[in-house]
Amino acid sequence: MTRGFIAAVVSGWLMLPAAAAAFDAAAINNAEYRSKPSTGDKIDPVIVKAQVLLDRARFSPGEIDGKLGENAQKALRAFAEAKGLAADKGLTAELWTMLTGTSQDPVITEYTISEADVKGPFLKKLPAKMEEMKNLKVLAYTSPREAIAEKFHMSERLLMALNPDKKFDRASETLLVANVLRQAKLTVGRIEVDKSRQTVRTFDPSGALIAFFPATVGSEEKPTPGGSFKVISVDSNPNYRYNPDYKFKGVKSKKAFTIKPGPNNPVGMYWIGLSAEGYGIHGTPEPSKVSKTESHGCVRLTNWDVGLLAGNIKKGTPVVFVDGSQDGRKS
Repeated sequence: MTRGFIAAVVSGWLMLPAAAAAFDAAAINNAEYRSKPSTGDKIDPVIVKAQVLLDRARFSPGEIDGKLGENAQKALRAFAEAKGLAADKGLTAELWTMLTGTSQDPVITEYTISEADVKGPFLKKLPAKMEEMKNLKVLAYTSPREAIAEKFHMSERLLMALNPDKKFDRASETLLVANVLRQAKLTVGRIEVDKSRQTVRTFDPSGALIAFFPATVGSEEKPTPGGSFKVISVDSNPNYRYNPDYKFKGVKSKKAFTIKPGPNNPVGMYWIGLSAEGYGIHGTPEPSKVSKTESHGCVRLTNWDVGLLAGNIKKGTPVVFVDGSQDGRKS
């Protein structure tokens, strides 16, 4: 028994009643294809493995959470399409074989918490309203656990499930984490933002797809523009500057204000400015909500996905906004 939860063994792995699961690395590293992955809120070792492999192949499932949700399905479809497989049949045996063939390294590995991981500063609580953020010195993580989960592209729930007896604020503690820390050198020729399908695709100069990301693209209140633009700036740890002319829903301030940098800043860890004034591609303080909630007109990715993009593009890179619902393409 750990942390007051009573565990029950189900199909060779553990389920906890507080909507969490506990299992060891072998359950994921050795997971084999099943025709019917777990559905609903269960963490499934097969899906964890698929998500990590997709992430490493640069077909991002967004937050790795062990569930076959919308973003994982988007990544699977994009991977299938890129490999010339049927893109509308979910996780098939053929797709699983192709995916597991991309890498033989374990998908779950050990990581020792460093002093830097627990040093902080950390926020006790993230303000719910933008106006309440403007007086903070930094929009930091709220805990070492949040920081570590994001470092390895994971949900906090999955991180806890893999490490039920661990202290996330203790340097030298060894954790089980997703094996995703890999340097990627991409030659980006063009970025395509699909407004209807809520995705971002990155192509090399020859037109080959080299990276795929789920995204939040605009809203009815502030729709994303259409057409072709260019990257005009790439900034890490950006300030967020609110202009009252934006008239965002829920923001009552009639004066401009600035929110300091940090991973929980409204635009996250990176800002990629576009030639459409006021629009950009950026990160988010809530990776679990990418493509599931509306944005203020910009293109929102997880902090790690926009970091990969920001580290591999140059000023002048074309960014094209399309509507995939009109061209019949699956994504």
